[in-house]
Amino acid sequence: MPARWIVVASGCALGLMCLAEPVRAQSAAQWAAEQEAAGEKADRIMLEARTHQSLLAQYVVLRRAYDSDHSEAFQLIFGQYLSWYLSFLGDYPDAVQSFAITQPKQPDDNPSPLAEGSGYTAQPALDAIPALAKNYRIVMFNEAHNVALTRSLTVQVLGRLRAEGFNYFAAETLSASDTQLASRGYPTEKSGFYTEEPIYAEMVRTALKLGFKVVAYEATSETANTDQRETEQAKHLYQQVFEQDPQARLVINAGYDHIVTSGRYLDGSSMAEHLHRLTHLPMLAVEQTMLYPRPSRRGDHPYYEKVMKTLHPDAPLVFVDAKGNPWALRKGYDVSVFFPPEKFEHGRPTWLSLGGLRVPYYVTGQHCQEHYPCLVEARYGSEGADAIAADRLLLDLAPLADNAGHLPIYSSNQGLPSADLYLRPGKYQLTFSDDNGRVLHRENIDVGTAAR
Repeated sequence: MPARWIVVASGCALGLMCLAEPVRAQSAAQWAAEQEAAGEKADRIMLEARTHQSLLAQYVVLRRAYDSDHSEAFQLIFGQYLSWYLSFLGDYPDAVQSFAITQPKQPDDNPSPLAEGSGYTAQPALDAIPALAKNYRIVMFNEAHNVALTRSLTVQVLGRLRAEGFNYFAAETLSASDTQLASRGYPTEKSGFYTEEPIYAEMVRTALKLGFKVVAYEATSETANTDQRETEQAKHLYQQVFEQDPQARLVINAGYDHIVTSGRYLDGSSMAEHLHRLTHLPMLAVEQTMLYPRPSRRGDHPYYEKVMKTLHPDAPLVFVDAKGNPWALRKGYDVSVFFPPEKFEHGRPTWLSLGGLRVPYYVTGQHCQEHYPCLVEARYGSEGADAIAADRLLLDLAPLADNAGHLPIYSSNQGLPSADLYLRPGKYQLTFSDDNGRVLHRENIDVGTAAR
């Protein structure tokens, strides 16, 4: 699998439990062989899809392939591939439905922060994390790559970390070949893989605007195992940041357990452990992939439901004791983030407002000219046509993906599909395109502070 597509490989390689499991009797060797074959098929389909220029056309190739093979192994593995593209297209509910990982209680979990006598109190994560970061040179955030919710807080907190003196930002997905990223000021399709998703692009764009030096650190050589990949990632970070600037303060965004600072990690050590051996600097590991809402309650960690029912938060929160020590679910992390249950308006999650930084802007299929599915994209007016959209969504007369009640589109009072884009106040170029990438309509819009 190409390095940029390596995430969970078999779907469960990071020690997490997947919702999908084989239901028929078979040996472990048979199941492993089926997964291997499914992974190879998935890569071939991905390569075929990437030959199409249009993002929507690429998705259609993936969708048709997914619907044509209902074998358990293929549905499990390819569901992850499909989920990436659903997030790229702004269909966040279906992205989570297509690939979901359960979070059961583990024997080594720390006691609940709500346990009697724990001494922990809930604090808004947006305030608490910068306060915790003051004494660190390296702050690491993880994410679930297909769940953009788990990177939404990172976008919001970057400004506060910059104010605390952090001056470098590194993102796992970035490609070192995009040497013009800093001078251009925004990501394009050549900047990385996950940067195709608008919230990830906004994270990189925000870091650049705040004055962070943005660093690509992904392994670029052929690696025989995960430990070699982790070692090379850490080496790139050390060479590009601390060798150049010994006083640097670094923010890292990575997937899943790449940021774990101790304990077992696949066939070796994590990127974070390798980086610590090189720098000997204190690190703050912020875990964001365990305590977010799953599609089904049975996928949630038991602590999650109790915290939500007790506190009813409307923004991400963390727990800190009277001495300023944060609570983490598991060893190897310093602080765990609880994300509140999602709320939807016009079919889209309201967390897309990014804590109020963005406002909803209502669009209908009027300009789709009856060409469906229709991709609506809003790009900053100051950026080029090659920029990753600030937000995008699909309009269709029927949803492209199966979902469980959260449709990506709604019907307006004219009978047209409609939904909200979420945009910062400012000027944008709005485009409506068909699945061949043909622009059906283009217009300039000015989004006010009270849009919709």
